[in-house]
Amino acid sequence: MKAKISLVTLGVRDFGRAFAFYRDGLGFEAHHFTEGDDFCMFRMEGSWLALFPHDQLAADTGVEDDGRAPGGFTLAHNVGSPQEVDAVFAQAVAAGARAMKAPQKTFWGGYAGYFADPDGCLWEVAHNPFTDLT
Repeated sequence: MKAKISLVTLGVRDFGRAFAFYRDGLGFEAHHFTEGDDFCMFRMEGSWLALFPHDQLAADTGVEDDGRAPGGFTLAHNVGSPQEVDAVFAQAVAAGARAMKAPQKTFWGGYAGYFADPDGCLWEVAHNPFTDLT
């Protein structure tokens, strides 16, 4: 088995808002999406990102939808330089993300910041000078 994450699905409270954030705000290209759909996938470099209504995702997984946003994880987007971290972070905030931790030098020798998307999902934007994760 190849060790990789091939699809990350986010359970979202407002599909239209989330779709607009990723497509229009961050510029991700939707794959085989038709207006009116309540599920979409975005082809990423090496993996896929999917949006799915939170209640439907809860029903699909058998997890009770208790009204809380997804938690307990972060998604990471790695870029080639600290300047790119700053640019991606600024683009996300301009598109409606909430800044959680401004980009800064990390304890492990990189450079990173955190933002929350409109549904509260945490994203790390990072530059790792030791390993090319871009």
